[in-house]
Amino acid sequence: MSYDPSNVFARILRGEIPCKKVYEDAHVLAFHDINPQTPTHILVIPKGAYVSFDDFSAKASAEEIAAFVRAAGQIARDAGLDQPGYRVLSNMGRDGHQEVPHFHLHIFGGRPLGRMVPKAE
Repeated sequence: MSYDPSNVFARILRGEIPCKKVYEDAHVLAFHDINPQTPTHILVIPKGAYVSFDDFSAKASAEEIAAFVRAAGQIARDAGLDQPGYRVLSNMGRDGHQEVPHFHLHIFGGRPLGRMVPKAE
């Protein structure tokens, strides 16, 4: 999957589409999901043009990676999710059901989340 500069997150980064921002720094933007799956559902995206976690982990600078990880933790704490807990999820590729070709994390919380995936049979 190649990076598509017209994807929704690229358009949000350029200010073409509004978002309900919760965090921003030089490397990261975070905002509430417009179709939340839990009471708290925040999307965290790098400002760089990375397609997936795989792409980000291979090509982002150490500074970008550190900023992204630190921001995700801070965002969850600021949202009050550190107790009783939350889930961080990144979908990648077809089998992972990635819908937007821009690397992003979902931070889910605000209720018990159940099992991560069904047990293998």
